[in-house]
Amino acid sequence: MIRIGKISYWHVHAWDYTKQAQEHPGTEIAAVWDENPERGRKAADQQGVPFYDSLDEMLAREDIDGVIVDAPTSMHRDVMVKAAKAGKHIFTEKVIASTLHEVNEILEAVKQHGVKLTVSLPRLNDGYTLAIRNILEEGLLGKVTLVRVRLSHNGATAGWLPEHFFSLSECHGGALIDLGCHPMYLTRLFLGEAPVDVQANYGYITGKEVEDNAVATLSTESGAVGIVEAGFVNNYSPFAIEIHGTDGTILYGTPDSKLLIRSSKKKEYSESWVELPVPANRESAFEQWVTHINEGTNADENIEYAVELTRLMEASNRSAKERRAVRLDELQA
Repeated sequence: MIRIGKISYWHVHAWDYTKQAQEHPGTEIAAVWDENPERGRKAADQQGVPFYDSLDEMLAREDIDGVIVDAPTSMHRDVMVKAAKAGKHIFTEKVIASTLHEVNEILEAVKQHGVKLTVSLPRLNDGYTLAIRNILEEGLLGKVTLVRVRLSHNGATAGWLPEHFFSLSECHGGALIDLGCHPMYLTRLFLGEAPVDVQANYGYITGKEVEDNAVATLSTESGAVGIVEAGFVNNYSPFAIEIHGTDGTILYGTPDSKLLIRSSKKKEYSESWVELPVPANRESAFEQWVTHINEGTNADENIEYAVELTRLMEASNRSAKERRAVRLDELQA
């Protein structure tokens, strides 16, 4: 049994990960620490486990094997480095950290102390992503020329996001670094090549401290373009994927959750839009983390895309602030 210390209930998905740990036959929540003691004690009492005022004290427990991190983004570097040094495996909410430099500090601690790290990038494991990857590997679109992924909800306009999600000091950004993580890592995945620069534009529809409406454009050496869109200000904006190539196009979520293709590479796809089957989701990032711990393997692809995600987010934040395109090689490693 993998015994888990829960680091914070700050994030809106903290209880989702708690539920995954409770339902998995090989894991259990054994302790809670939270930077907000009142919130942490309440969460610990609900689960019948001890609450710790001191993170160091919780991490010193030899019977705790790993941690789930749902602390503010601003705390990720500190809590994860501490956890790694204490020999605890780490499952974390995205992003790993808001800068490439902090990510590399975390990865160095993980490597030095031999712990297993997995990042919650859930849409990498969804069936539509698996199907799209297969289509791209088959070359049915020819050369990819443009990828657009959009994800937006009404968390700011409807008022259901917690107020701390609009704190620049805690989140290091708004809609893009939170909800926009998903279209960002998917856009990077579907482009099939590393972007060279990022141009981002942020909007402040509700007047919050952080952006609630955002677009980032990723440029590549080949000329392919990625468009990432995210927002907290839309009631009826479907999750949407468009991938265009020299020989075909894929559409998903326009607006229904259907995967459509047209391609000149296959006659049956060339005359009209064809709906393709979407396979079941593969195991979740949390389940993968447990497997890596038990089998001594590493989440190589997951971490690769998580690092790229931070790189693209840091460049986007700089671009929006400085009102220019930011090259990824400008970032401090």
